[in-house]
Amino acid sequence: MRGMQVPAPFEYERATSVEQAIDLLERLGGSARLVAGGHSLLPMMKLRLVNVDYLIDINDLHADLGYVQVEPTRVRIGAMTRHRELLDSPELRRHFPIFHDAERVIADPLVRNRGTIGGSLCQADPSEDLSAVCATLDASCVIRGRGGDRVVTMDQFYRGPYETAVGPAEMLVEVRVPVRPNGSSAFEKVGRRAGDWAVVSCGASVWIEGGLISDARVGLAAVGPNTTGIPEIAAALRGRPPSEEAYTEAGAIAAGACTPVTDQRGSEEYKRHLAAELTRRALRRAVDRAVSGPADGREP
Repeated sequence: MRGMQVPAPFEYERATSVEQAIDLLERLGGSARLVAGGHSLLPMMKLRLVNVDYLIDINDLHADLGYVQVEPTRVRIGAMTRHRELLDSPELRRHFPIFHDAERVIADPLVRNRGTIGGSLCQADPSEDLSAVCATLDASCVIRGRGGDRVVTMDQFYRGPYETAVGPAEMLVEVRVPVRPNGSSAFEKVGRRAGDWAVVSCGASVWIEGGLISDARVGLAAVGPNTTGIPEIAAALRGRPPSEEAYTEAGAIAAGACTPVTDQRGSEEYKRHLAAELTRRALRRAVDRAVSGPADGREP
């Protein structure tokens, strides 16, 4: 019937271990897909934008892959960690307040209770907020296959819109975020309504030493590919004292580095304006947090 949104027929499998999930992917071939929360994959299946022959449910893997573990030099996040767990994690909020900022405005409680960080990253949607967050934090991804684990940077992880470095018989199992002293982070987003996809979103991390910016990273989402790390901003800010002039310059670089398109969410001009403004805001808040000492995630 016309107008019905029903997925094409598929077979259902349920994995009870990472090894079994990889075995199933290897045995079933490229027409098999993993599903956890399913809030991105299932709507695409209903619209017949994605057709799969086999759906492998990995919700049982949450016991093994749902965690936030703090180590001296890094924080390890299991790929099955749900958005609600990221939002509620005091360790993440202390080390990386950007996660709390972002998770507060991602989707709605239903999605946050079921959706996972691994699912969000593997969707590789250019409008996805956590891709900007992880790139801003210089995170890396652990991909597991039959031959063991391999670690890739966020730049290596994303091959293009809706395409990642995860192979046909592999799965993302962990995200690793380096812990660096004297820094903090922040996230800003403008959407048409609460919980909606971003018109533009921006993450920023800043490190301060001796009153000067020693390093900075900015990532944008929803304004085209290749905006999850903008090295020109870091080059422009290093060695300078924090100032509105510096934030404005960084915002201008961000606006020039993105490639937004006019659509129902806004015009290209409007999105470039937002990229500049949100970059200024995110940098300002990240610096305020870094200067004020160990963050607990509260404002500023």
